[in-house]
Amino acid sequence: MKSAMLIESKKPLVVTDINLPTKLEFGQVLVKVCYSGLCGAQINEIEAIKGPDKFLPHLLGHEGSGIVEKIGEGVTTVKLGDHVVLHWRKSSGIQSSTPKYSWNGNQVNAGWVTTFNEKTVVSENRLTVIPKDFDMRTAALFGCAVISGFGAVNNDAQVKIGQSVLIFGIGGMGLNIAYAASLVSAFPIIGVDLHNNKIEIGKKFGLTHGIVTNSSNLKNEIYNIVGNKGPEIIFETTGNARVMEQAYELTPDDGKTIFVGVPNDKISIYSLPLAFNKILTASHGGSSVPDKDIPRYIRLIKHKKISLEKLITHEFNLSEINKAIDLFRSGKAGRIILKISKEV
Repeated sequence: MKSAMLIESKKPLVVTDINLPTKLEFGQVLVKVCYSGLCGAQINEIEAIKGPDKFLPHLLGHEGSGIVEKIGEGVTTVKLGDHVVLHWRKSSGIQSSTPKYSWNGNQVNAGWVTTFNEKTVVSENRLTVIPKDFDMRTAALFGCAVISGFGAVNNDAQVKIGQSVLIFGIGGMGLNIAYAASLVSAFPIIGVDLHNNKIEIGKKFGLTHGIVTNSSNLKNEIYNIVGNKGPEIIFETTGNARVMEQAYELTPDDGKTIFVGVPNDKISIYSLPLAFNKILTASHGGSSVPDKDIPRYIRLIKHKKISLEKLITHEFNLSEINKAIDLFRSGKAGRIILKISKEV
């Protein structure tokens, strides 16, 4: 079975054959992966930004779509042949033990869900069944990008009609935040990014204004759009510690800062306004509940209320994963999709 494996931190992934666990444990499900998303969380794992990686070698990927091939004891929420979304957020069902794969006689570690492999052993509570006629390529976005971005707007920020929104970083997450903010009629919705092409993509998904800059004049540019009070809600998706500090500083004393990105360094903020009306919170997957949220989004798509296909700007095969990672790091892509295996 082909898989993209992290053997050494800060090095390219190794695409090679590995062996599945010999049997499924209680609550585990074997899934053939059709498509996988590529998320900044995987880049963070590769770069070991949280410190030395004690689980090497291990598998990666936490959002995808696939088909159930086998179920372990105790599993009740999925059955053989089901089309499913694989997601890192917990949902209904059993949380199983994590699987152990093997490679050249050595153990390969994995979490409750991995998607950079042709077949994967997944915990039951990381799967949500979807209709068999729903597009599997689009479905992969539900595993993280959509549920996290939409959830950050609806659950964490609770954006109201007409509130002004600023988004730092218009990658896969920022695009979904912009889209969700537009669906609840936020205005204006401002995107800030270093790359003009990402701003242009963002304008197709709800951005009303875009600023391509990392300059010291950013504050004035924002105030020219929303007025001197500043944006009511600011989402920070880049994980750049200095940008996170800037996002908090730009938030008015009665506004909200939502940290979505994982910080790459310690941050320093003036906390006194938090004792009054200023709100600072971090989003953990948009506080989403996948088996509740995904069916709602599918219903919206089927009735043509939303469309997600154009969020995907590039597609690669599993064998090209390091090329996909390089493109992700360049900041020039929207959402990248990996085609892992054929659907049938």
